[in-house]
Amino acid sequence: MAISLTDSAADRVRNFLLSRGQGLGLRLGVRKTGCSGFAYVVNFADDTTPADIVFEDRGVKVFVDRDSLPLIDGTEVDFVKQGLNEAFKFRNPKSKGECGCGESFNV
Repeated sequence: MAISLTDSAADRVRNFLLSRGQGLGLRLGVRKTGCSGFAYVVNFADDTTPADIVFEDRGVKVFVDRDSLPLIDGTEVDFVKQGLNEAFKFRNPKSKGECGCGESFNV
C-alpha cells in the first residue's frame, strides 16, 4: 500500500508548510459525494490520529485515514499549474471513471 508524490506535489507541500510555519505533511482522504460517488479531500496535517496510516515520499509525509486508503491505494499526487489555475491532480489506479467536471470519481 502506498501513496506517492511527484516532485511538483512534494515541492508544493514543503513550500506551503514552510510559509505557514507549521504542519506535519499532507492529509489525503475521500468523501462520498458528487455525481461519480467519491471526491478527494486534501488538507495539511497539523496532527496525527490513531486512524492515520502515514507514508513518506520525497521527504514529505502523507497521512491517509484507514477508511479512505482502500479507495486511493496506489494513487500518485501531482501539482499542476494551468494558466492562472493551480491544483493537486490524482492518478488513481482504482478509479474506473470521473465525472465531467473532474471533481469526483468512482471505483
